[in-house]
Amino acid sequence: MSTRIVVVGGGTAGARLAQRLPVTLLGEEPHAPYNRVLLADVLAGRYAPEVIALPGTREPARLGVRAVRIDRAARTVECADGSLVGYDRLVLATGSNPVLPPLRGLRGPAGTEPPEGVHAFRTLDDCLALRDRVRPGTRAVVIGGGLLGVSAARALAALGAEVVLTQQGERLMERQLDASASELLREHVEALGVEVHTECRVSGLRQRDGRVTAVELADGFVLDARVVVLACGVRPRVALAREAGLAVATGIVVDDELRTSDPYVHAIGDCAEHAGRVYGLAGPALEQADAVAEILTAAEAAARSGRPTPGTEAAARSGRPTPGTGTAGAGLARATAGAEHAFAPATAYTGTRALTRLTLGGAAPLDLAAFGETTALPGDDVVQLTDATRRAYRKVVVRGDRLVGGVLLGDLAAVGTLARAWEGDEALPDEAPLLHLLTHDGGSS
Repeated sequence: MSTRIVVVGGGTAGARLAQRLPVTLLGEEPHAPYNRVLLADVLAGRYAPEVIALPGTREPARLGVRAVRIDRAARTVECADGSLVGYDRLVLATGSNPVLPPLRGLRGPAGTEPPEGVHAFRTLDDCLALRDRVRPGTRAVVIGGGLLGVSAARALAALGAEVVLTQQGERLMERQLDASASELLREHVEALGVEVHTECRVSGLRQRDGRVTAVELADGFVLDARVVVLACGVRPRVALAREAGLAVATGIVVDDELRTSDPYVHAIGDCAEHAGRVYGLAGPALEQADAVAEILTAAEAAARSGRPTPGTEAAARSGRPTPGTGTAGAGLARATAGAEHAFAPATAYTGTRALTRLTLGGAAPLDLAAFGETTALPGDDVVQLTDATRRAYRKVVVRGDRLVGGVLLGDLAAVGTLARAWEGDEALPDEAPLLHLLTHDGGSS
């Protein structure tokens, strides 16, 4: 490929693109790209770090290299080591940063770093540092009861730590699960030896000699802690894009070709905001990387044939605004309007219907899956099956003739059929009772 493509970020999205195309990958972490979804299994000791490595990239990645500045006029990326990397197309896959809550005592004696024993749970280094610190009987407090917090609590319990999981909201994983599923999840987590507190706000940390000693709750209760894990969510990492003058809302704004407000710069993964949505999940990151791979391949083919590349060269000649400053469709239309020979892109990213899956270990492991809208609106049809003896729960929400969401705990045999029906957004057959949606074969027999 003659086009120089530079990818900033070696996470799920960046690594996938580097597997598909010959690119220069700049990865800030010193480790080869790895699967973040499996970090909890590394922490629990189930997998060695090398087991979660992602497939190799087509070209050797530059690891331990942090991009600090983008010069869009010169089309170069400046790195912290002083090197400059030129590009024809730049893809930002900078991911996200953990959210650090505004807690009293979160900063150490120097006023910058958190006290010893306080960890985020985002990177392999975070994971390895936690694993080195935790011993059987270590008092650990996890702040945040979402997907990440539940995963971290389970892993710490597997190491023998005495774990307390605090959640400010009413229930665990409230973004993905309904009340019934969340209660079953809580029972399973507590059976692992984790003490769960919901509707519990943490107000501060106590420390001595630069080491954390306790967690203070808003009601005045104090939890002893030698390890504190911050699992309060993530925020798109957009500083590099913002400083380069690219359009940024919550994430880096992109159109249906995943282009930013600069047509020579794309953004994918956790840092990208498409049609007003930031996904923050592995599935959409992979789909966006695949879409950009096809778009850039088509652009390369067009350039070799002498045709204008989709949107970009056409936009430059038209003198019209570049895409990404409005809605995705409007941005693309503005970029190509009035350009002779401009044509539609080879592919377009229209969004991802993302399904969340999690397996919690223990003597009796628990699998869960959730997708779409798990809380019904007035007028929706709800089908729900509960088997308390098998700790199994299934529920789907149907709106009109469409499946709009569902949640399953325990037995996931039906999840494939349900996910396909939801992702396809097709009308459900009139002759199939709704109850058949929850059978193992989805009512196909």
